Amino acid sequence: MIDSPFPRTLVIDTATTACSVALIEQDRVIARDHLVVGRGHAEQLVPMIARLPDGGCAPRILVDVGPGSFTGVRVGIAAARGLALGWGAVAHGYSSLALLAAAGFATRSLTDLAVVLEGGHGEVFMQAFAADLTPLAPLVSLKPEAAVAALGTRLAIGNGVGRLLAVDPAIEALEALPDAADAILLPLALASLPPRPIYGRAPDAKLPGGITPA
Repeated sequence: MIDSPFPRTLVIDTATTACSVALIEQDRVIARDHLVVGRGHAEQLVPMIARLPDGGCAPRILVDVGPGSFTGVRVGIAAARGLALGWGAVAHGYSSLALLAAAGFATRSLTDLAVVLEGGHGEVFMQAFAADLTPLAPLVSLKPEAAVAALGTRLAIGNGVGRLLAVDPAIEALEALPDAADAILLPLALASLPPRPIYGRAPDAKLPGGITPA
């Protein structure tokens, strides 16, 4: 959040196989915890928050709203909304894609890159960004072959790059998972999304009558 000082903020990220939390204040990460858990985010998340200073209590909560794991995204958002209600805090969201793009640009001098995340059903979520984090294309869910074709010469970063490397081992790729502490790199506009899921593709689960859950 490089363009605006914020009060103390609890960041929650459970959108992928990582379970990650951080406390940030203005331009400083006060505390963080990051585990690669695969599954079981709900069991890990609350104890991780509780181990933060002051039990993680903050007037502002920021949560990864996806895309990513359907269950993981909903676990994080439910926790953020519940804590906001209990603490009288304000909850906002950010995209896992923008977070990974920000982390990639922070470590490499690039004009653009593409974030590639596991998307389920053999597909990947993909979106390209300019160095100022402006999206260069809409979020799409693609088969790996189509993603490689769309990638061009860009660096691919994310937990879905292995699927692209299986198609073309010559592409430039960096395996990475979202880390809550990297939310400090996001500009205000990208750290103020509504705390609602971004699925990237229609959820597989359907309610009776074929209704997709919100």
